[in-house]
Amino acid sequence: MKHIYLIGTLSLFSLPLVAQNALQRSGKGLEYHVEAQVSAADGKNPFWLTANRYGLSSVDGSNGYFRAGISRDVRRDSLKKWRIGYGLDAAVSYNFTSTAILHQLYADFDYKLVRLTVGAKEQPMAFKNPDLSTGGQTFGINSRPVPEVRIGLPEYWNITGKGNWAAIRGHVSYGMMTDGRFQEDYVTKPNANYARHTLLCTKAGYLRLGNKEKFPLTFEGGLEMACQFGATAYKRGNEEHPVKMPHNLKAFVEAFLGGGGDPGEGVYANSTGNSLGSWLVRLNYHGKDWRVSAYMDHFFEDHSQMFFEYGWRDGMYGLEVAFPKNRVVSGLVYEYSKTTYGSGAVYKDHTSNLPDQISGTDWYYNHYNFAGWSHWGMGVGNPLFVSPLYFDNGSLEFPECRFQAHHLGINGDPRPDLHYRLLYTHERSIASYGSTRPIEGLTTHSVLAEAHYAPARLGRLDTRGWSAKLGVALDRGDLVGNNLGFSLTITKRGLLTK
Repeated sequence: MKHIYLIGTLSLFSLPLVAQNALQRSGKGLEYHVEAQVSAADGKNPFWLTANRYGLSSVDGSNGYFRAGISRDVRRDSLKKWRIGYGLDAAVSYNFTSTAILHQLYADFDYKLVRLTVGAKEQPMAFKNPDLSTGGQTFGINSRPVPEVRIGLPEYWNITGKGNWAAIRGHVSYGMMTDGRFQEDYVTKPNANYARHTLLCTKAGYLRLGNKEKFPLTFEGGLEMACQFGATAYKRGNEEHPVKMPHNLKAFVEAFLGGGGDPGEGVYANSTGNSLGSWLVRLNYHGKDWRVSAYMDHFFEDHSQMFFEYGWRDGMYGLEVAFPKNRVVSGLVYEYSKTTYGSGAVYKDHTSNLPDQISGTDWYYNHYNFAGWSHWGMGVGNPLFVSPLYFDNGSLEFPECRFQAHHLGINGDPRPDLHYRLLYTHERSIASYGSTRPIEGLTTHSVLAEAHYAPARLGRLDTRGWSAKLGVALDRGDLVGNNLGFSLTITKRGLLTK
């Protein structure tokens, strides 16, 4: 026992003193939140009451949850080299894909600009307004967080000295998706895909050029990539012949590099697992107290359309305006999205006798082994790839992955304690390549009106930390159906330790 105590003591003192101080500070600045939400709808829960809520939502017309958690933000130690943050966030739900939800459980360890995150944590999008945008095409805020080990630079690191004209940030992560049992229970359609123990590799790198303090134009660009791998994949009704993908060191390396292939592919090997990604660019003009930004996302599957071989005819094109401070409109976002090209309507893979290859008919967000680019039934990226849960056909395939969409978002702060946002989306989906569905398009018009009220006082009552959010939404069309519903969320936040 003495030896164990001695080893522990020596280990503690072997840590840098600043790291020890970070541990001592880690109990300060602890926050809590308690939240209850109820939703009710005529039909399914409308699109904008389910989308972009980090997967804490349901397509069922009647649903709700009670949520509670604690967290410590690493920014509490913003002036220190070593910083520690952590969080626990759990919910009990009604009519969700699971009743008990461990939504977040994580620890952040920062040293200067480098962060190591261990666990499941909500991560923000790059270059997108989380309140108004439809979301990133590869990494969005539409599904539950995946438990992972992530290392990266969460903030830009200046690489040009005092001029600050160029900066970089990014991350690399490995994790495991937690919805294997849900997939197995949900998938009932014959030959539909599901997978257990799916591993996930994500990586991203971003570059910023310009200094807004010295010149009003700045440029941001980046590459985001993900790979689902290492799973055991099944087809419903043919479970006796699963595809067991390797999860050894070589598989981890190939998932990061984008090489290799899956068992049984032979000469048709493309890359290991389900590989996908996006190129992102954003140009910003910074006025005195306003800003306008134009941006583009180009999504790709495997190596198709990763570069310019087949042309960049699909993508998202957006415009964001941050207005000077006023009481009517604070921000505006317009986005146009198109995924109808998919590298063209012809696909021919190479063989040993015919080496020519045409990589058309891209099946965005889907895969021949995996259920698709989803977690707990919600797309990991952009919700315009409508969640399979809306179709309720015993499959987790994304059936409507070829579409055009226009989206408009507006928000504002009429009072210091009142925030609103208005969203309108029109989406037209056409049949996927090889689909037996008629080519005629399915359409939807989706609207959200939402108000967030957080008063400091109500009469003599101190209501600091309390807030209420009311959302009313509707869908009209044959893509997700005709739905009308509302959502009410009551939240209490506060400080446990100073």
